[in-house]
Amino acid sequence: MSASAGGDSPALGSIDALKRVKATETDWDLKLRAARGAAEMETARLKDESEEAVRTAQQEAEAERARAVQAARADADREAEQILVDGSRAAEEAARGEGKRPADRATEILSTVLAGFTTD
Repeated sequence: MSASAGGDSPALGSIDALKRVKATETDWDLKLRAARGAAEMETARLKDESEEAVRTAQQEAEAERARAVQAARADADREAEQILVDGSRAAEEAARGEGKRPADRATEILSTVLAGFTTD
């Protein structure tokens, strides 16, 4: 009997060792699943946050673009108005014919011609 009992002891030890290995594997499987789940949740959270940040940045950029377009339109409108005023004034002067004859600009012409003869 003692031989039989001695033979059973190593088998029992092996079974206990296998049970411990299996328990350790199960424990680590649970830990890995928990870690994967946490990592997936964190990844999803970070993805959502980054998508929201991109949406916010796009909205801010669109608002800034709209402000810039509005300012450019206002500037263009002011410039167009000034061009119209200047053009109207020039058209009126052209219609009157003032300043086109040499006699109307005698002082300017003489100043230019005689400028080389004057001394400082």
